[in-house]
Amino acid sequence: MNEESVVSVEQPKELNLRAEITRYTRNWYWFALGVLICLILAFFYLRYTTPVYQTTAELLVKDDKKGGGGAADAMQMFQDLDIFNTTKSVDNEVRVLKSKSLLQRALRQLPDLQPTQFVQGNIRTSEGYGKSSPFIIQIDTLYEDSLLKKDVGNYSVSVNKNRSEFVLTHDDGKSQTFRFGQKIQMPFGTFSIAPNPKYRFSDDKILIRFNNIKEYAAAYAKNMSIDVSDQQTSTIIITVKDPVSQKAIDIINKLIEVYNQDAVDDKNIVSRNTVAFIDDRLRTLVGELSGVEKKVSDFKEKNQITDVTSDISQYMTQTQGLYQKLEDAKLQASILNSLQAYIGKPGNEHSLVPTSLGIQDPTLNGLIENFNSLQLKRQQTLTTVEPGNILVQNIDNSIGAVRKSISENIRNLQKGVSVTKGLINQDYGQFQSKIKTVPAVERQLLEIQREQGIKQTIYQYLLQKKEESLISLAATVSNSRIIDDTASGRTPISPKKSIIYLGALLLGLLIPFIIMYLADLLNDKVRLQKDILSRTNIPILGEIMHAKSDEELVVKENTRTPISEMFRLIRSNLKFATSGEDDKVILTTSSMSGEGKTFFCTNLGASLVLSGKKVILLEFDLRKPKLLKGLGISSSRGISNFVIDRSLKPSDLVQPIPELKGMYVIGSGPLPPNPSELLLSERIAELFDFLRQQYDHIIVDCPPIGQVSDAFTLGSFANISAYVVRYNYTFKEQLNIVQDIYSNKKLNHLMIVLNDAQPKNSYGYGYGYGYGYGYGSDTKAKKGLANRIRNFFKR
Repeated sequence: MNEESVVSVEQPKELNLRAEITRYTRNWYWFALGVLICLILAFFYLRYTTPVYQTTAELLVKDDKKGGGGAADAMQMFQDLDIFNTTKSVDNEVRVLKSKSLLQRALRQLPDLQPTQFVQGNIRTSEGYGKSSPFIIQIDTLYEDSLLKKDVGNYSVSVNKNRSEFVLTHDDGKSQTFRFGQKIQMPFGTFSIAPNPKYRFSDDKILIRFNNIKEYAAAYAKNMSIDVSDQQTSTIIITVKDPVSQKAIDIINKLIEVYNQDAVDDKNIVSRNTVAFIDDRLRTLVGELSGVEKKVSDFKEKNQITDVTSDISQYMTQTQGLYQKLEDAKLQASILNSLQAYIGKPGNEHSLVPTSLGIQDPTLNGLIENFNSLQLKRQQTLTTVEPGNILVQNIDNSIGAVRKSISENIRNLQKGVSVTKGLINQDYGQFQSKIKTVPAVERQLLEIQREQGIKQTIYQYLLQKKEESLISLAATVSNSRIIDDTASGRTPISPKKSIIYLGALLLGLLIPFIIMYLADLLNDKVRLQKDILSRTNIPILGEIMHAKSDEELVVKENTRTPISEMFRLIRSNLKFATSGEDDKVILTTSSMSGEGKTFFCTNLGASLVLSGKKVILLEFDLRKPKLLKGLGISSSRGISNFVIDRSLKPSDLVQPIPELKGMYVIGSGPLPPNPSELLLSERIAELFDFLRQQYDHIIVDCPPIGQVSDAFTLGSFANISAYVVRYNYTFKEQLNIVQDIYSNKKLNHLMIVLNDAQPKNSYGYGYGYGYGYGYGSDTKAKKGLANRIRNFFKR
């Protein structure tokens, strides 16, 4: 027998891939439905999800030396009021901008943030801010510490119809009615509520929340990003993500404003202390100068002098020079004494030391500048850390060391000034001895005038320094400026519409694919030809398409239906597979009931009859006979009667099938008590011997192999064995049984017949499902939607 000619060859890989793709594309409607559902869900997600906008500002910090190397690197020799040249560290400024205290101060200066207002819809809750807020709330007093308890300041507001009153309901359920504009006293403060004339009230629920600014700032800082844009520049990027873009703009602007004001205030501390020191010194000089001027006036009045000329002007000039040096030394000693007292005074440990007082020693000036820099650094550090922090302690240790150095330097300078004064006094005494010869009146007047001139010089000098300091105060600017105004994008950063719709599209395609893939993976039924080809090497005799009618006999004379053509193809394959050999007896079986073996027997017989053969069907399924019932034939005698009653002849059992001439059937007869033993009777052999002589083909309808062994008993009489496998019905594991039968040759010339095929099951081989549709069909093709559209445009 030429079985190998009937065996389906292994499918090419590209054909397998095409079949897999085709299997999914045939279920395109599930993908379309999945995409449609996901797109609808995406639409509603975008419709009811609160959009988040990104607001950005770019701040340029005037940084003379990027990454500042400390106070020692910042020191520079200066003259007079040139005390403001400092090096800024951008990284430090970023830390200051990130500090909680700075953000809290900025938030407290924005009245629209306290309290926050929300409009609660059926699905989405949106925040009202500024002009879009429902109410204008005026806060008179607010105790923030009282708001630390959860839900203390949470209320809902319901406005009455005439818009004159409202009901304020706390989260605990307690309600009170108030008039708009009425003062409302609560444990956390006093406030009043007025409607916003630009807001259109509806039935939406309005919520207000009084915030503890510390908690609000901590929560809001999570939405804020402050970073250096480039390590090579001193530009800071401030970014805020917020559903309310105007609120984000206001917060960023206020944060920069407070930051700049702090920077200006830090710069002005030294200047203010200098002005205060000069004012104190001027008050003393004014009193001394007034006393000297009064002495001149009194002396001239007493001695009746209006103008003094003397021959000793040369002596006086030299004496005045020495006296000027002596007074300068005294001034230096006075300043040093004042500084020493200021440094050592309790309570001034963290105060700035005044500068620009005429101290000529550069070492002392450098120490003072270093001391002031450390004090400013300590104040700036305390904005971000606690006083007990290791950073503050390190700065305090440095301040103590510098203070000690200043005191030691002042003592050394005092010793030097003391020595200078002694030398000047020695020279001055020599000239004084010469002036003793001058008349006492002129000498006394010149001394008073000399004292007056010196004090006037000092007074004018201090006034000049005070004006310079005041000018510096007025001219102080911040260390930063905005190079890109705060702006918010028009398109929300979340959710992103294009990404959401793209994700919905992909998800709509992926979900049906996963479901179908998992269904295939978990499906233990035979679905495709490859399921058989991958588990067995048994020849495939043919494939039978799904029968849409309940008719048992579908192969009739003059029919050209796809299913009848498939049976004709199986008939041809059968002839081809058994060419030159006996194919008279064909046994049919399956794994279990319901796989269509009886249907196959009936229609295979009809196909053979139509080719001019004389065929008889044997209903050997003695337990559940269906053959006669499907053909609409009744019989009281059958195989069981023939075996038991030896008086019966085989010809007594034969019944013709009315619909097809040349086709006959023998029924099973009454159900015997021992069907398996009955089949072992010698009468069965007699029956087959008789039928072989009378008919061209004998088709045996046996019970399923997976349930009883009758088929093996009858297998010795068969020339060909057809094993029916039904798509989406036969279990894959049952193919192992078929392979065992084939490998061990338990049935003669076993071949598989695939039943109930649909387009998704076949690869479209020549003998397969596709053949039946393309050749000799006498059924009218149904006009699908695609065909109707195509035909419409062909008109």
